[in-house]
Amino acid sequence: MSLFLFKRILTLIATLIGTSVIVFLVLEILPGNAAQMLMGPDASPEAVAALAAKLGLDQPAWSRYWHWVSGLLTGDLGNSYAYGSPVIDLVLERLALTIPLAVIAMVFTTVLALIVGVTAAAKHNQLGDVGLMSLTQAGIAIPNFWFAILLILVFSVELQWFSAGGFDGWSEGIGAGLKALLLPALSLAVVQAAILARITRSAVLEVMREDFVRTARAKGVSQRAVLWGHVLRNAMIPVVTVMGLQFAELLAGTIVVERVFYLPGLGKLIFDSIANRDLIVVRNCVMLLAVMVVVVNFVVDLLYALIDPRLKASDI
Repeated sequence: MSLFLFKRILTLIATLIGTSVIVFLVLEILPGNAAQMLMGPDASPEAVAALAAKLGLDQPAWSRYWHWVSGLLTGDLGNSYAYGSPVIDLVLERLALTIPLAVIAMVFTTVLALIVGVTAAAKHNQLGDVGLMSLTQAGIAIPNFWFAILLILVFSVELQWFSAGGFDGWSEGIGAGLKALLLPALSLAVVQAAILARITRSAVLEVMREDFVRTARAKGVSQRAVLWGHVLRNAMIPVVTVMGLQFAELLAGTIVVERVFYLPGLGKLIFDSIANRDLIVVRNCVMLLAVMVVVVNFVVDLLYALIDPRLKASDI
């Protein structure tokens, strides 16, 4: 187990270093100039050069990369060019929306996937199984942003049960905040729930062929008790693994959905910063999302090692 943990930590560090280099280089080659964007098209070259020097944009790329990475390690993300405030404050303010949105979407994903997956496995090769799997196939094919627009048309425009967008903040109450995030979370959960439901069905079907399941049925245990009390528990190893990976996907997927619902989360901050050529904000936000994805994958690896007895024994 110690060797397995050591390898995963080395992989985590190497992945984070490689990700930081890629994020920095990709944003470096983008056209445009932050100083020119802030000064306006009519600014003199001397004024633009002076602002670029003040912002440190005249330094070599390697120097700016090292300064950025050093700031990441110490928690100093610098100041935004456009907002004129510390980047860390902007990020923490937006994460108060983005992380709850991803968590709610993960709850929807898990509940929907377990119900659909177990039900489909219980009705294997029957009409219910075929129907549910057809729905999951359609769910996989539907883009998140299209389903988000559909939800707005139905529940906001036609039924007028929910607001079409916006977020007044948690100061208005937890109930109001959760209601504002309900439709965005559901639009995020559709694709992930469809994928997880199919994986749950396959895992449950595999466990249902085991001898202990037949023994439980021979003892008179009801099918529902066998499915939810015995089979699902033993089928959770691949399901938990995928759930962890999907949570990382949901964190990154909030960017587009936040744009559709006009939510002031991390996604809107990234889009606005790209428009303003505020590279320091874009760079830190993208790196933050990458770090969260990598760390979640690392945690999933550890959980898998704890759950799967084969990894405990092999120490690989």
